[in-house]
Amino acid sequence: MFPPWMLIMMQERFTNCLSIMEPLGSTLTATYAHPKPTPTNFLPAVSTLASSYRDRFPHNNVTHPLSLPWRPSTHYKVASNSPTLGPYCTRSQKVCDNTMLPFVSNRTTLFTRYTPDDWYRSNLTNYLESDTSRHNSERLRVDTSRLIQDKYQHTRKTQADSTQNLGERVNDIGFWKSEITHELDTMIGETNALTDVKKKLERALMETEAPLQVARECLFHREKRMGIDLVHDDVEIQLLTEVDTILCCEERMKLHLDKAIAQLAANRASQHELEKDLSDKQAAYRIDDKCHHLRNTSDGVSYFRGVERVDATVSVPESWAKFTDDNVLHSQSTRAASSKLRDDVHNLLVVTANEMWNQFNKVNLSFTNRIAETADAKNKIQIHLAKTLQEIFQTEMTIESIKKAIKDKSAFLKVAQTRLDERTRRPNIELCRDMAQLRLVNEVYEVDDTIQTLQQRLREAEDTLQSLVHTKATLEHDLAVKANSLYIDQEKCMSMRKTFPNTLRLVGFC
Repeated sequence: MFPPWMLIMMQERFTNCLSIMEPLGSTLTATYAHPKPTPTNFLPAVSTLASSYRDRFPHNNVTHPLSLPWRPSTHYKVASNSPTLGPYCTRSQKVCDNTMLPFVSNRTTLFTRYTPDDWYRSNLTNYLESDTSRHNSERLRVDTSRLIQDKYQHTRKTQADSTQNLGERVNDIGFWKSEITHELDTMIGETNALTDVKKKLERALMETEAPLQVARECLFHREKRMGIDLVHDDVEIQLLTEVDTILCCEERMKLHLDKAIAQLAANRASQHELEKDLSDKQAAYRIDDKCHHLRNTSDGVSYFRGVERVDATVSVPESWAKFTDDNVLHSQSTRAASSKLRDDVHNLLVVTANEMWNQFNKVNLSFTNRIAETADAKNKIQIHLAKTLQEIFQTEMTIESIKKAIKDKSAFLKVAQTRLDERTRRPNIELCRDMAQLRLVNEVYEVDDTIQTLQQRLREAEDTLQSLVHTKATLEHDLAVKANSLYIDQEKCMSMRKTFPNTLRLVGFC
């Protein structure tokens, strides 16, 4: 029980609080938002004493008969929705304006609400529910923590597998990139080598034009021979053979030149495919290498919604590797064909150069023999003509005849010596002690001996003057024919054939 003075004070405070209460039904928010003015007789706020009466529940003043029905559980049902006990003035808003809470001291009858067993059972139930809730919450927390860890480890493993696969992909791309680079460098070298061989072949083909023109001009000049010297001799046969040989060599060169042009086109096509594949590999290598080094803390990492549903792939690893392998194999086969063609062109250049040089030497040898024969015939005619002329001029022209004969023989000697002097200027291996050389040396001695002989036998030729007139005319005509033939073969034809290209130029070297 409370002391009397405390009960009086509590009743006065409760009465003042009720005098300032709002009608039942007004919201707490409205009360707090628009507080009432402070009364004249100031008393401490009821809320200051709420903690003192937290476990004390006031009763309504019974202004109606106690026999009226009353439901004590209604208050507890309302209080269960708001567990915290507020001040009396706040809770009094839920009471009707004319219904006042009776003070404990005014109650004449006690109403029993719950039994102690109910109270203990309620507490036990709350304890059990609290334990169950905490147990479920703890189990949920443990399961959630385990789930987070498992998913974290699974996600890390998945990312590690993806990183490993990207690394393997980068290695595969690097391997094929190195294969393509090696094959591309080899193909470029092969293409450059074939281009050089093609240029040599073109130069060699151009070099054949001059020998062909020379051979044809020799045939044209030899058509100007006169009389009995216009014969189908060995020189003409060899010249015609030389023309056919050069034309045959040109035809084979042109055929191989066309093959080289087509092969260069095939090489460049293979090179283009390799360069395109290498460019794609380099781009893929940069992208996959960037992806391989991306981490959770890397810059540029962002969300791209729906990207996993986009399938822009056009190949599988097998077809991807086969595509590059086919490019490399095709390049290798093309390069092998190019290398074989280069060898064929080299062999062709050597063979054609040898054929043309051999035929050139055969023609020159035929010319040399023919010139020697013509020169020998001319020399003999000259000797006979000189003798005839010596015989024509008899005694009355003895001095003149001798001088003229010596003069004629001096010219012959000059010619022979000039020839010997000119032949000393032949290059290198052409300084040959051939029949012409021996014959010229002998000619010098013979002309000199002839002069001596004519001087000795000058007087003996006077008796044969009349018989030698006809012979003189014949010999002079024949001498002119031989001189013309010798001029054509020796001066025109052989002088042109000195410009025949050497072996290095015939195989395409500058």
